[in-house]
Amino acid sequence: MDSQMLVALGLSLVGGLSTSLGALFVVLSETPNMKMLGLLQGFAAGLMLSISFLDLAHNAINSIGFLKGNLWFFGGVIFFACIAKFIPEPTLGPSTDVKRRKKNGDEGGKDMAKKHRRQVLYSGIVTAIGISLHNFPEGMAVFLGSIKGMRVGVNLALAIALHNIPEGVAVALPIYFATESKWQAFKLATLSGLAEPLGVIIVAYLFPSSLSPEILEGLLGAVGGIMAFLTLHEMLPLAFDYAGQKQAVKAVFVGMACMSASLYFLELCLPESMG
Repeated sequence: MDSQMLVALGLSLVGGLSTSLGALFVVLSETPNMKMLGLLQGFAAGLMLSISFLDLAHNAINSIGFLKGNLWFFGGVIFFACIAKFIPEPTLGPSTDVKRRKKNGDEGGKDMAKKHRRQVLYSGIVTAIGISLHNFPEGMAVFLGSIKGMRVGVNLALAIALHNIPEGVAVALPIYFATESKWQAFKLATLSGLAEPLGVIIVAYLFPSSLSPEILEGLLGAVGGIMAFLTLHEMLPLAFDYAGQKQAVKAVFVGMACMSASLYFLELCLPESMG
């Protein structure tokens, strides 16, 4: 079991650290404009909606039944709604004196820019939390796949790595835009990916022999609810604001199509682990 855990840990690191690759795409390029930010937010929203409804919630309902699957899904919605409500909106630095700002001719523009940056930073932090919660059960899945066999574990880790790259972009992009710090953007994206090997470690030690498939499917269904709430509450409003409704909707469906193709690839690679 120790060797299996080490194999699963290594495979989960491949998948988890691919968020760092997505972050590199952001920090090594020029700072994107607001429209590009909105389009990428819409694209990432499409990825997450596809994962939520076409994969996680769908599989949970098929595996544990309509009622239990929905209870887990909406339990995830309520859980993350509470997190989003009680996380305070972050600030970007010390506030300036109000009277001095009133004397400045471009006061309104600066205030609006700071408000936009606070909003984007908050979205990036919440996205990182949501993706961390998403990556945690992915680590569990890699661990169970590795127990089934090396081929299943390797293919699952590679498929997860494929769709973790845009997740790294989804975390790093708003953080970089809001803080103008490449290191902060890269660090937070990497930390969100490290939740995956953490899932392997916790499951391996808490459930060294086996993990109930019903519990795992229920947990994945709850993650689907978390991703759906995160997308509709945080990501879509920003995409609409910065890219415009029509362009953002197009980006959402492009993201959904890309993730559906990724999930189809996953199903082809892992026929013995599906269903």
